[in-house]
Parts: sequence; C-alpha cells; structure tokens
Amino acid sequence: MKHAVILAHPRPTSVCAAIARTCVEHLRATNHTVILRDLYVLDFDPRLKAEELPSPSGVHPAADVVAERRLIGEIDSFIFVYPFWFNAPPAILKGYIDRVFSMSFGYAPGPSGTESLLDDKTLLSFSTSGAPEDWVNNTGALQALMTVFDLHLSGVCGLRVLDHKHFGSIVSNITAESVADLLDQVRMRLDDLFGSALA
Repeated sequence: MKHAVILAHPRPTSVCAAIARTCVEHLRATNHTVILRDLYVLDFDPRLKAEELPSPSGVHPAADVVAERRLIGEIDSFIFVYPFWFNAPPAILKGYIDRVFSMSFGYAPGPSGTESLLDDKTLLSFSTSGAPEDWVNNTGALQALMTVFDLHLSGVCGLRVLDHKHFGSIVSNITAESVADLLDQVRMRLDDLFGSALA
C-alpha cells in the first residue's frame, strides 16, 4: 500500500512532526511504501491563483500543482498531520487542499454537478491542540472541523475517512513520557487500520 503523510506544522521539533515521522517509520517498517510531504519544508504556496480557477477554457493548474499531483497520483492512503489553530487546520494545509485536490484531480465536472475522482483512496488524520481533549470533544470543535474538512473532502473527492485521532492538552502536559505514549497510540492505530503489507 502506498501512503502520503502530509505534515502541516512549521516546527521540526513539534509533536506533529514527531507523529509524521512515526507514521513514516512505522509504515515503512511494516512493508508499506510511504512519502512525506512536509509542507513548510517544501515552502508550499497555499494561495490559489486566479489562473488556476476553472474557466471556459478549462482547468490550468500551476506547475507546482502539476508536479505534486504527479507525485501523489498513485497514492492509496493520505495521512494528514496538523495542529488545531483557531479550531481549524493551518492555512498551508487548507491551501494544499484548495490547489492540489481541486478540479481534475479530486473531482471532475459531472452531469449533476461534480464527480469524485479519489473514491478508491482513504484519509486518516492526526491532529493536536493545546486545548484539553475533553473540551475539544464536548464543545463539538472536533466534530465541526471534521464536518467542514474531513467529511467535506470525502464528499467532494470520494476519499473514505478511516479516522481522525486528536490529541489534546499538548502544550500544557508535554513530557517525554506523554509523547512516547502518544506515539505508541499512533503506531497502534496504524496497525489497526493497515497492518503489515505482507500480512
């Protein structure tokens, strides 16, 4: 199985970066193929340009988008790793979706609006926040985000949402032990969902 781990955090020492590295290392160790797309390291431009919008002359993605689509075109599983900022993904990840998963890659014109193009692929998300996990769940913040992001992406592009695992209280309760436990939870979830490619 081929996975793309898409990291949207500016600090290489962040818990998100550790989660992304763990995903890459653990999946490779269990015989999966994995690529890491660290959006900040790539200096990905999240701004959708006017010339990239669909027009009567067709769809004309920019060169960086064409290259990214070529790189992830054969991926089976997308794994997003990002922090909650104002209870939403960072702008760089939203822009990545706007530009890369848009018309002619994520969906195409159809007789009743649009038709999804990624129906055979899956989406797994790991997110973090400084807010307590109970608060994120009890206020509906996680469900709201999933509705406008995970589930909307699924509805438009056809991705099958496997899970969205959120880790709260990251800033206030960060210890070596808590991070180790968190990364163990990530490995267990990957095993639950994907197992070994040789299994």
